[in-house]
Amino acid sequence: MNNVRGTILRAVIGASVLALAAGRAPAETLAEKTLVEIVERQQDIFSRAAKEGEHLDEAWLRGELESVMKSYDVLIQKNPDYALGYGAYGMLLGKVGMTKEAVIMLLKANKLDPTMPEVKNQIAVHLAEDGRPVDAMPWVAAAIDLDPKKALYHYHLGELLAAGRSEFVKTGQFTDAKLDQVMLEAFQHAADLEPKDFAAAYRYAKAYYDLAVPRWPEALAAWEKLEDRAQTDTQRQLVRMQRANVLLKLKRPDEAKILLSTVTSLQLAAEKQTLLDELAKAGEK
Repeated sequence: MNNVRGTILRAVIGASVLALAAGRAPAETLAEKTLVEIVERQQDIFSRAAKEGEHLDEAWLRGELESVMKSYDVLIQKNPDYALGYGAYGMLLGKVGMTKEAVIMLLKANKLDPTMPEVKNQIAVHLAEDGRPVDAMPWVAAAIDLDPKKALYHYHLGELLAAGRSEFVKTGQFTDAKLDQVMLEAFQHAADLEPKDFAAAYRYAKAYYDLAVPRWPEALAAWEKLEDRAQTDTQRQLVRMQRANVLLKLKRPDEAKILLSTVTSLQLAAEKQTLLDELAKAGEK
């Protein structure tokens, strides 16, 4: 199960349904009650599937999901103007790999209610996955405009720019320098908005490898700062290895060697050996 999409789905069904219900007190509409029931059922299905792991009965899963989809079909047939219903259905369809059908539902949801940032963001995700980063940009930008404090949207913007650099520069929307600036800012916003999320901070530091023109002193500072946010010894060792990598690029092999000597995790052995090989080559020159 895709954790990112699962998070978005919970956001749609949790925050948005509750917001709608709060705005229409005292009772939920029948459509809202039905949607909550459908989503709770599908969450139970995915929860059971995750627990069963390798022992999962795929025929059972397929049958259960088909039943949920039929429930969505009935919901939107009875409530053709229910934006949240289309949005939730689109999230599920994307989750099970029915991307084209998902986008159709999400676009319908957006047309009915253009104020749902989760929907705009997910449309951007699908477009990016389809190799259309330039088309995805307005959607993720709109999601950020609607909810600027959502770290996930800034993260997606950074990834979009990193992966689609050549396309964005080719269109004239960005120079390499401007793209570098916006990309770094996007990843930094994501990290700042989730200060306890090591992965977000790690991606920000790693974004320095994606720059058109290397800025290794800044990269080194970012990695040094990140070590303070590491929560486990393995994370700290991972950061030290990245610091060593940057030190090699700065032609400071002695310092890199000292840092690498503190990396003892077996999980990092292969990457450590790659850097040791680079150290050896540097010593031969």
